[in-house]
This record gives sequence, structure tokens and C-alpha cells, in this order.
Amino acid sequence: MMNFKKMALPLLAAASLYAPLSQAEAMHYSLDPDHTSVIVTWNHFGFSHPTADIPNTKGTVVFDKDHPEKSRVDVTLPVSQIDTHVPALTKEFLGPDYFNTAKYPSAVFHSTKVIAKGDNKFDVEGNLTIKGITKPVTLHATLTKQGLHPMVKKQAIGFDATADIKRSDFKVDKYVPYVGDDVTLTLSTEGYASK
Repeated sequence: MMNFKKMALPLLAAASLYAPLSQAEAMHYSLDPDHTSVIVTWNHFGFSHPTADIPNTKGTVVFDKDHPEKSRVDVTLPVSQIDTHVPALTKEFLGPDYFNTAKYPSAVFHSTKVIAKGDNKFDVEGNLTIKGITKPVTLHATLTKQGLHPMVKKQAIGFDATADIKRSDFKVDKYVPYVGDDVTLTLSTEGYASK
């Protein structure tokens, strides 16, 4: 009996090293600002849909493909670096009539719930804070790829996501309703394993 115990314990320990991937813990990723694009789009007097970029966006993703409800997302958007590609408008966006970046340099999103929708699509519910005002927002996300990145030699993940918000909810409402209140956020990102 003693010999059996001596043999069984090492075998059990070894077996645990080969647990199926489905039992592995969630992967932790850090978003790569160089491969993260955040585009803001709005309606301009009904004539066009201008865009602005928010560069250097950072964040983390904890993703469990087998148990997506355990996943979470945290993103920081440095609105103080927003670029409308029209210098006068960018300056206006930074000022008190819009983002007031001297006081509120960043916007943040913290997820509260992740819901699998099938076909690698997920609804990421959470809270978005802009200018100190927090409102619920849902990111409609698509998992584009998960696996070993060929260049950085780390486990990586990629997502595309969109969200629709009303800028008046965050008191960024100058010229509403002539310039559209509805704003679309479009995000595409790569994250690399940090754990």
C-alpha cells in the first residue's frame, strides 16, 4: 500500500501539468498602444461624418474563452491627445466647451459584464467616465484572433469593437442638435500576454 501511494502522488502531480486548456486560468493581456486604434465619428450638420483619433490608448484584458463571463476589460483613453486633423477643432475639443482636458485628461472604461453572443462576438457591458461623469456603455466586440504572435513571441489577442454614446450624457454637447449628439467609438486592438 505504501508503494502505491509513493507512485500515485508523483503520477497525480505530473498529470496536473497536462490539464486540458479548457481548465487553464484566464489569460491576462496588456493592450499595445502602437497597435490600438480608437476612432470617434459624429454627424456634421447632416453633411458628413468627420472622425478624430485618440492615440496611445492603454488598457488590460482578462479573457477566458471557455468562461467569457469571467472576462473583463479596462481601458484608459487619453482624450488630451485627441486629434481631429483640423487644428482649430482639436484645440476646441481640448477646451472647456468639450473635453476640458486640463481638468479631465483621460476617459476610462471599466467592464462590469461580458456576454458571449456566438461566432466570436461578445457584448462588453461597463461604465464609461468622461469629464468625471460615468454612464453605462456596451462595447460590441469581435474576437479577431488569439494565439502566439509571430513577431513578439508572446501569446496575443486581437479585438475589434464599437460603441454608440450620446455626447450630451457627458456634457460634451456644444452645437447639439445641429452637430450630432450620437457618437460612435470604433476600437481595434492587439494585446500581449502579461502573465
